[in-house]
Amino acid sequence: MKKNLTKLRVRYAETDQMRVVYHGNYAQYLEQGRTEWLRELGLSYKWMEENNIQLPVINLQINFKLPARYDDVICITTRLKEIPTIRISFEYEIHNQSNELLVTASTDLVFINTTTNKLMRAPNFLLEKLVK
Repeated sequence: MKKNLTKLRVRYAETDQMRVVYHGNYAQYLEQGRTEWLRELGLSYKWMEENNIQLPVINLQINFKLPARYDDVICITTRLKEIPTIRISFEYEIHNQSNELLVTASTDLVFINTTTNKLMRAPNFLLEKLVK
């Protein structure tokens, strides 16, 4: 399925005293991967929210293999698992500049109509872009 590569440099504020990335920051790295995945399709969270669509995370799984460290350049690979329905699911890998696998992860999000506050099917504009 469709994938995106996002590179980031680990900032000092994202690490602990050992200069290892604090585990809670990985959720933000995954979010950055998702937002860049959408942006590559020509979409953004901002545009979707302006069109009454929200994507809350309902499941997050992270498997830590090796630590990311201060000043590492990490590459987040974000892959769509399957064509979305009311749920959109992603798989991730994070590698460092030496191409060592640091993390594998997955997230599930659901589409919410902000007007009704109810689940909705994936919007057609997204599905159309995925078929191309």
